Amino acid sequence: MRHRYNDCVGWLAELMGHGSFHVKELSLCTLMKFVELEAEYPLVKVEWKGSFTFPRELLKVVVDGLIPLNEDASLLISRFQEYMEYDDIRYFVMKAVTESIGQVMQKTKERPLPFYQQNIFSLISPINMPNKERDLVKFMVKQDNREEWKVSKLQAHKQAFERMWLSFLKHKLPTGLYKKVLVILHDSILPYMNEPTLMIDFLTVAYGIGGAISLLALNGLFILIHQHNLEYPDFYKKLYSLLDPSIYHVKYRARFFHLLDLFLSSSHLPAYLVAAFIKRLSRLALTAPPEALLMVIPFICNLFRRHPACKVLVHRPNGPADLSEDPYIMEQEEPSESRALESSLWELQALQNHYYPDVAQAAAILNQSLSEIEDDISGLLELSASELFDKEVKKSAAIVPLEFEQVRGTCTKLTCGARHFCL
Repeated sequence: MRHRYNDCVGWLAELMGHGSFHVKELSLCTLMKFVELEAEYPLVKVEWKGSFTFPRELLKVVVDGLIPLNEDASLLISRFQEYMEYDDIRYFVMKAVTESIGQVMQKTKERPLPFYQQNIFSLISPINMPNKERDLVKFMVKQDNREEWKVSKLQAHKQAFERMWLSFLKHKLPTGLYKKVLVILHDSILPYMNEPTLMIDFLTVAYGIGGAISLLALNGLFILIHQHNLEYPDFYKKLYSLLDPSIYHVKYRARFFHLLDLFLSSSHLPAYLVAAFIKRLSRLALTAPPEALLMVIPFICNLFRRHPACKVLVHRPNGPADLSEDPYIMEQEEPSESRALESSLWELQALQNHYYPDVAQAAAILNQSLSEIEDDISGLLELSASELFDKEVKKSAAIVPLEFEQVRGTCTKLTCGARHFCL
């Protein structure tokens, strides 16, 4: 009967790749029922009393069916998520995924597999790791002396979780997948790793890609630098290079400026470095939309409050008045060689003539002495154009009295000209 059972498992595994989702779902549920029954009635007789059994090979068959190479299995994976609530199932799924990645990616010689890698991400990203060992109470397989079982230890779960993510992220990912991983990295991955600093290789690669991916990688680097004392060479040089016109338009603008504010909060930063950031932000502000300007102008004012030595950019009467006279070198990648401290903020003076009155009013604050209390920009980070539009629409217009004389035509009916000028 054993070979009949094995044939049945093989057929069900094949049906997990069927064209009909209903067939896939039935195959998945049947195989998971087999997992439960095989754990209760092991196919191999236990050699000694008190040993722990779990049908790992059968669960590995299920996991392989959930992460095919050439099709999107996200719908079937979402159906499988209810089983991931079991602590033992979650543990052995993480082990099976790690094993699968090692086998599959080695055969492809590091070439990205979009469907396969997306399926893995769909399977492992919703994993809800326990915070304490006493939270490990829900098991599909009932074991005697469960306290001695490795699966009941939080340290073992963290180790499996860490190995799974490291094996997944050490391979090159599609661009869209980099963004998805980085969005959840700081709160769903790093807190549950035994050694979060092992993520430095992945974050370094992502930080060097550029664009929105580099902006998102900042969050993970910030955690490693501030909480785990990681030293990143030329960090501020790379951060400075991220300042380009897109930072005022990307979807992750709020997160980027929140982190930029934290990285520039130290009063021990050299004046030339802060001045370079102020100058580049001001230059890029000339083409920024109003909702971004209402955020970046108070941001720059806060930098002046933290670093009074940079106020020379404002109080320079004989400084450059426009781009042609400005000694600042925008294209220079090294902040120390950009000559920012020799320049002036003529850009913010130009914004005092902005078409949007609120922007002009915000820029005019530099004409006065700044208070010592920093502006709270948290409410401005996610300001959108639609919010500004709604604000303007809701403004009550002042009623202006008008005096006019109704135009009359020469005929009984108004002429075209009379109708046109009649109010």
